[in-house]
Amino acid sequence: MHLKNLTLKGFKSFADLASIDLEPGVTVVVGPNGSGKSNVVDAIAWVLGAQAPSAVRSGKMDDVIFAGSAGKSALGRAEVSLTIDNHSGTLPVEFSEVKITRTLFRSGDSEYAINGVPCRLLDITELLSDGGVGRQQHVIVSQGQIDAVLNARPEERRAIIEEAAGVLKYRKRKDRAERRLSASDGDLTRVKDLMREVRRQIRPLEKQAEAARRHGDLIGELTGLRVHLAGRDIAQLRTRLAANSELRGSRTEQERTTRAELERLDAEVGADERQLSEHGGDDLGDSLVRLESMRERSRGLAALMIERQRGVERDRSAFADRAVIANLEVEAGRARKELIDVTAALEELEPDVTRLAENEAALAADRQAFQIQWGEGVPVPSGKASEVRGELGALRASIERSTSESGRLDARLAELNQRRQTLEADAAQRRGDLGALRDEEEPLVAAHEAAEAARHGAEETLAECRERQAEAETDHQRWIARAEALTLALDEARARSGVERLAELDGVLGTLLDLVSIDDGWEAAFEAAAGEALSAVVVDSPDTARSALTTLSNGDAAGAVLALGVRGDVAVQSSGLCSHVRGTTASVDQLLDTLIGHVAVIDGGWADAAEAAMASPDTVIVTKSGDRFAPNGWRIGGGSAGATGAALTEAEEQMQRTLSVRTAAAEATTAAKHEVDQRGGRANELAQRLDAIDTGLTAAADALQRTEADRRDIVTEADGLRSRFEELGARLTREQTRVGELETNLPILEADEEESLEKGRRLAMARADIEERSASVGSLRSDVDVRAAGLHEREGSLTKRLGELDERLERDNDQREAAEEQRIALDRRAGVLENLLAAVQSRTTTVETRLADVRERRRRQSEAAQAITRRLDALRRDRSTAEKRLEELRSILAKAGVEEAELRTRLQSTVDRLRADHDLAPDVAVSAPCSELPDGMEPARRVEMLEAELDIMGPVNPLALEEFQALQERHTFLQGQLDDIRSTRRELQKVITSIDEEIVSVFAGAFADVSVNFTQLFETLFPGGQGSISLTNPEDLLNTGVEISARPSGKNVRKLSLLSGGERTLTALAFLFAVFRSRPSPFYVMDEVEAALDDVNLHRFLSLVDEFRADAQLLLVSHQKRTMEAADCLYGVSMKPGGSSMVVSERVAETTATPAA
Repeated sequence: MHLKNLTLKGFKSFADLASIDLEPGVTVVVGPNGSGKSNVVDAIAWVLGAQAPSAVRSGKMDDVIFAGSAGKSALGRAEVSLTIDNHSGTLPVEFSEVKITRTLFRSGDSEYAINGVPCRLLDITELLSDGGVGRQQHVIVSQGQIDAVLNARPEERRAIIEEAAGVLKYRKRKDRAERRLSASDGDLTRVKDLMREVRRQIRPLEKQAEAARRHGDLIGELTGLRVHLAGRDIAQLRTRLAANSELRGSRTEQERTTRAELERLDAEVGADERQLSEHGGDDLGDSLVRLESMRERSRGLAALMIERQRGVERDRSAFADRAVIANLEVEAGRARKELIDVTAALEELEPDVTRLAENEAALAADRQAFQIQWGEGVPVPSGKASEVRGELGALRASIERSTSESGRLDARLAELNQRRQTLEADAAQRRGDLGALRDEEEPLVAAHEAAEAARHGAEETLAECRERQAEAETDHQRWIARAEALTLALDEARARSGVERLAELDGVLGTLLDLVSIDDGWEAAFEAAAGEALSAVVVDSPDTARSALTTLSNGDAAGAVLALGVRGDVAVQSSGLCSHVRGTTASVDQLLDTLIGHVAVIDGGWADAAEAAMASPDTVIVTKSGDRFAPNGWRIGGGSAGATGAALTEAEEQMQRTLSVRTAAAEATTAAKHEVDQRGGRANELAQRLDAIDTGLTAAADALQRTEADRRDIVTEADGLRSRFEELGARLTREQTRVGELETNLPILEADEEESLEKGRRLAMARADIEERSASVGSLRSDVDVRAAGLHEREGSLTKRLGELDERLERDNDQREAAEEQRIALDRRAGVLENLLAAVQSRTTTVETRLADVRERRRRQSEAAQAITRRLDALRRDRSTAEKRLEELRSILAKAGVEEAELRTRLQSTVDRLRADHDLAPDVAVSAPCSELPDGMEPARRVEMLEAELDIMGPVNPLALEEFQALQERHTFLQGQLDDIRSTRRELQKVITSIDEEIVSVFAGAFADVSVNFTQLFETLFPGGQGSISLTNPEDLLNTGVEISARPSGKNVRKLSLLSGGERTLTALAFLFAVFRSRPSPFYVMDEVEAALDDVNLHRFLSLVDEFRADAQLLLVSHQKRTMEAADCLYGVSMKPGGSSMVVSERVAETTATPAA
C-alpha cells in the first residue's frame, strides 16, 4: 500500500489544478521559501481528516481555501483528492485503488467521499486505522512539529504509540461502551425510583400480624442459607486459589525452560553471525578489481600496438616505387586520349545549338500573338445562376414543408377543438357532482358536531360517575375497615375486662369503651388519662359491683369493675378533656368526671408535659399524642384505635350509608356508560359517512381540477397552433412569389454563364499549346546546356590531371633512392611492434587465467556464506517461535496472577461480609449445614425468594387487595426491567474490562518494541550516547504517559530543554523512527525535519531514511541538497509573482554499481 496520486485545487496557494504522481521509495519536494511546498504536506493531513486548523497551519479552517492574489481572484472552495494504491489489500475494501476526497466551501459546508461516493469522516478514519494511519496522524510531521514531540506531555507521546499500535479503535469501542453505560444510569435510576415507589405502596398493604409472624421465620431461614452459601463460596474460592497456584507453578517452570532455550538460540545466532562476519572480512573483491584493471590495461596496450602497426603500413605505402611510376605513366597516356575525345564531342554539339536558337525565336513570336488576342482574359462568370438555382431548390423544399405542416396543424386544431368540447362537458358534470356532495355534507357536519358534543357530555358524565363510584367505594371500604378494626379493639377490650363472664348479671352495662363517645383527635389523650379503667366493666351500683367481683373470683378470672353512683372529690387542673368525652347517660358522665376530671391536658409535646409534671408532681398530665406523666411514673407514646361503642355504631351506620351511595353510583356509572356507547356509536356512524363524503369531494375536486387543467392546456396549445398556422400561410405566400421571380430570371443568367464558359475553354486550349511548346524548347535548352557544361568541365579536369601526372613523374624520379632507405627503416620498426604485441598478448592471457582462479575462489566463499545465512535463518525462526511461546506463557501467567488477585479479593470480601453480617468465623460457615429446601430448589434461589418475600412484606390493608395484585405485577415487571438493565451493565462492564485488558496488552507490546528500537536508534544517531523511554506510572498501563530520557555522549543533561536544536531534532526523530520501526505504516510524510542538522547528523538521518526506503513510502519536504540527492523522485514547487503554486517533477535515475564479474 502506498500513496499514488495527490490532486489539489483551490487549496491554500494551489489555485489551479495540480496533480502529483507519487511512487514507492523516497520522494523529496523542494522549492523556494513561500512557494507552497509545505502546503503539500498540509493537503495530505487535511484530506486524511485533520480537524484542528493548527494541524494545517491555519487560524481557522476556511483559511485553507485560496484567498486570491494580485493576478488571481479568490476561490469559493478547496478540494483535495488522495489516491491510495491498495493492491496489497491493506485497506479492508475490495478496490485496488482507494480515492479519498475532501471538499470545503466558504459557507463552512464540508464533504467527504471515498471513490466518489459521499461518506462520513468516521468512515475515512476507520478505513485508514486498519492501514496504520489514525486520526492523530503520527505518520505526518508538519513544519515545526518535530520539536513538539519533545515538548508534548507524556500522555500525548503515549497517544503516538497507541495510534501506531492500533489502540485507538479499542479506545473508541471503550468510549461507546462507557457512553452506553452512562446512558443506562438514567434508566437504572428511573427503574429504581419506580421500584421504590412500588415497594412503598406495597408494604402498607401487607397484614402487619402475618408479616410479624412470618418475618422471624424468614429471617432465620435466610440467615442460615446465607451462612451456608457464604461457606460454600469460601470453599470454592479456596479450591480455585489452590488450582490457580498449581497452574502458575507449572507455567513458571515452562517459562524458565523457554528462557533457557532462547539463551541457547541467542548464543548460536551470535556464533553464526561472527562466522559470517569473518567470511565477509576475507573478501576477494579487491583482487577481482585489481585483476580486472590489469586485464583492461593489457587489452589497451595491444590495441595501441595494432594501431601503430597500421600507421607504419600507411607510411610504407606513402613512398613511390617502380610499379607506382609505371602506373602513373599509363594514367597520363589515358588522360591525353580522353582529352582528344572531349574536344571532338564539343565540335559535334554546334548544330544542336543552332537549331535551339531558331526554335526559341519562333516561340517568342507565338507568345506575343497570344498576348495580343487574350491579354485581357475572359470575364469570370458571376455565379448568379448557381445562386438562383440554390435559392429555388431551398424555396421549393420550404414550400413543400410548409404545405405539409399546414395540413398537420389543421388536423391537430380540429382534434383539439373536439377534445376541448368533451372536457367542458366533463367539467360541467363534475361541478354538478361536487355541488351535490357539498349539499349533502352540510347537514351531516351539523349532525356530527351535535353527536360529538353529546358524546363528550356523556363521557364527562361517565367520568364524574366513575369518580363518584370510586369515592363511594373508597369511603365504603374505609368504613368497613374502620368497623372491623373497632370491633376487634372492642372485642379485645371486652376479653380483657371479662364482661362475657358477667353477661348473666343484672346491672352490667358493658365496658367503659361501650359507654362513651370521644371527639376526633382526643382518643389517645382519653386512653392515657383513663389508664387501666379502659379494661373495666361498668355496673349500675356498688352492689352489682360486689356481685360481679364475686363471680369473677369464683371463676378464677381477672377483671376490673367500675360502679356508677359512687362520688368523690375531683380536683380538676387545666383539663378540658371532659368536654371532649361524653357518656351514654348522666351516670356515666359522673363516672368520667371521677376518672379523668383531675387530669390535665397539655397542648405541647412530651417535653412540655414533663416540665409541667416536674412543676406539679402530684397531678396526672397527658398529651393529645398519648403521653402520660403521673406521680406513679412517666410514659410516652401509646397506640390508640379510638375504639368506643359510639364510634363502632357510627362506623356501622356510615358503612350502610356508603353502601347505598356506592350502589347508586354503580348504577349511575352503568347508565352513563350505556349512554356513552350510544352517543359514540352515533358519532362514529356520522363520522364514517362524513369520511365517505370527504373522500368523494376530494376525488371530485381533483378530477375537476385535472379536467380544467387539461382544458386550459388544450386552449393554450390551440392558440399557439393558430398563430403558427397564420405564420405558415404568410411565409408560403412570400416564398411562392419569390419562386416566380427567380424562374423568370434563371434562363437569362444561364445563357450568359454558358457564353463565358465557351470563351474560357478556347483560352485554356491556346494557353495549353503555348505552354507545351515552351516546355519542349526549355527541355531542349536544358539538355544542350547540360551536355556542353559537362564536356567543358571534363576537358578542364583532364587538362589539370595531366599536368599533375607529368609533375609527379618528374618529382618521383629525383626521390626514388631516399624512399628506399626509409622503407627499410619502416620494415625494422614493424618487426619491433610485432614482438611487443606478442608479449602484451601473452601477459593478457596470464592475467585472465589468474582472474578466472580468483572468481572461482569468490564463488566458493559466497556458497559458504549462503550456507551460514540459511542456518542463521533457521535459528532465527526457532528463536521467533520460542519468543512467541514465551510471550504466551507470560500472558497466561499474567492472567493467572490477575485471576488470583480477583479470587483473593472475592474471598476476603466474602469473609468480611460474613463477619460483619453474622459475626462468624470462616471455618464455621464452611461446616454450616444447609436447611431443608423444596425439591429442585437451589440455596441461592431460595435466598433470592426469601429476600424478595421480606421486601414485599407490610401491614394489612383490606382496601387495596386488587391494587396489591396490580402492584405485584408491576413490581415483577419492573424487577425484570431492573435485572435486564443490571445484566446489560454487567455485560458492558465486562466489555470495558476486556477492552482495557486488550489495550494494556497491545500497548505493553508496542511500548516494549518502541523502547528497544529507541535505544538502538539513539545510540546510532548519538554514538556513545544513551537514550531511553519510560512510563510515568508503570502500575497503570491503561493511562500512563511516556517520558523520554536523552544523554548525548559527553553531556550530563537531565532536561530535554537543555539539548541543542540539532540534538532535540535527532532525539525526536529517534523517537518517531522507533515508533515507525516497531509498528510500520505504509507511508511517512515529513516537512523540513532535518533543517537544524549539520552534515554529520544529516548523514545519520539519511541513513535512517535509506533503511525505511524499501519498506515504506517517504515524502520529504527539504532545502538540503544531500536530502535531494537521496531521493528517488524530485518534485519542485514554484510560484510566479501574483500567481499560484505550480508543481514540476524530475525522476532521479537510479545508478546501480555493478560489481565486476
